[in-house]
Amino acid sequence: MEKRDTRKEEEVTKWLTKEEMRDGFPIIYTNSIDMKFIQIPAGEFEMGSLSHENNWYNNEQPVHTVKIKKSFYLGKYLVTQKQWVEIMDSNPSKFRGDDRPVDRVSWNNAQEFVKKINEKEGTDKYRLPSEAEWEYACRAGTSTRYAFGDSESKLEEYCYCENLDVGTHPVGQKKPNLWGLYDMHGNLWEWVLDVYKDSYEGAPVDGSPREDIESSSKMMRVLRGGSWQTSAVGCRCASRYYYPPDARRNSSRVGLRLLKEL
Repeated sequence: MEKRDTRKEEEVTKWLTKEEMRDGFPIIYTNSIDMKFIQIPAGEFEMGSLSHENNWYNNEQPVHTVKIKKSFYLGKYLVTQKQWVEIMDSNPSKFRGDDRPVDRVSWNNAQEFVKKINEKEGTDKYRLPSEAEWEYACRAGTSTRYAFGDSESKLEEYCYCENLDVGTHPVGQKKPNLWGLYDMHGNLWEWVLDVYKDSYEGAPVDGSPREDIESSSKMMRVLRGGSWQTSAVGCRCASRYYYPPDARRNSSRVGLRLLKEL
């Protein structure tokens, strides 16, 4: 029997109301290039593939408790090509369209975008999310395989995936998760800050990214969420993938979503 989320619909609606404030900050924030962000509340969750899940991978273990101590803003959508061009003055994407997510982006490219948008906005608050922050936001208070439940039967309502010859689609066309984030399952894999390890042994439990100071420039970097080409199993909340930080190979499956610190 499918596990169902018990969060009340009116609580979700209240969370997403534009007039609502939390911790002195608006729930929804829009910057100068029309990037919309949702405030993600501080909290605690179990990270990794839980015991009731089917078809999980060893690199999603061991399950561990992570405590996110501070709220943060996360992009409501993947970064679009229009937004990327406004900052970078170029478009690397294979699948063109202003409202489509930018693709063919390496981790190093993402870091350059972060640097430039911080300069444009006069801040140092923009960055990629950590792997823990990403999974916490994807789950949105749930503990199921997907943000909407355990069954793949509703996946098409929330996720653009398993489309081998089609490519990306404009952001925000499927249903959001309970915190109002779109395309957390599918469309494009999303870069996070962490270096890749094939186990969560020794992973941070405070939401910070995993780093390897001595060799971080050579380490694989983590991708989360799955893409337009990924199987249903690969689009689960706990699913992990990785590429080299300078990778452009197969990168028409890869994009990014920004975090803004409060």
